[in-house]
Amino acid sequence: MFKIGALASGGGTNLQAILDAVELGKINGEVVSVVSNKKDAFALERAKKHNVEAVYMSRKLFKSFDEYEDALISHFKSRNVDLIILAGFMVILSAKFTDAFKNKIMNIHPSLIPSFCGKGFYGLKVHEAVLEKGVKLTGATVHFVDSTADTGPIILQKAVEVKDGDTPEVLQKRVMEEAEWIIFPEAVRLFAEGKIVIDNNIVRRVD
Repeated sequence: MFKIGALASGGGTNLQAILDAVELGKINGEVVSVVSNKKDAFALERAKKHNVEAVYMSRKLFKSFDEYEDALISHFKSRNVDLIILAGFMVILSAKFTDAFKNKIMNIHPSLIPSFCGKGFYGLKVHEAVLEKGVKLTGATVHFVDSTADTGPIILQKAVEVKDGDTPEVLQKRVMEEAEWIIFPEAVRLFAEGKIVIDNNIVRRVD
């Protein structure tokens, strides 16, 4: 069985989309562990409701960030995960972690990378920047994770219209509903079925 681990810091709406896809049989696999750096993250409650291991593991519990990453690596390796999803995980992971699971970590970013991404672009800040720039199309991007923020190979993207009168909150909700909750489970499904490969830092579909 294809095993999925997850890292989350907040509500875990994208985690929920993947949990639902697993239960509906759209993803041939299972979520085996959800780890959060926030004790009160609702993502942990979502995991418990689906009978998935929910673990609080904060940087504050360790002497150094290096030890923290060692613990995360050990945790997921002991669960034999085939893929780790970042579902709103507000910690920048180093090359130590990303190299330990090379091309086995996925993230979703609420814009069409390479626009509105990288350091400082997260959560509502992305949608605020989109509205300030006045672009007409935004969207979401699923990508593999490397040691630099939002630079890993792009797996899937989906565009979303920016409408007159949008607020950051309204736009955030539309991007979630029309893009994020659709393409993140789809990217996981494709990976689980061996239908994507990385060729010279480009993700390609295979039959």
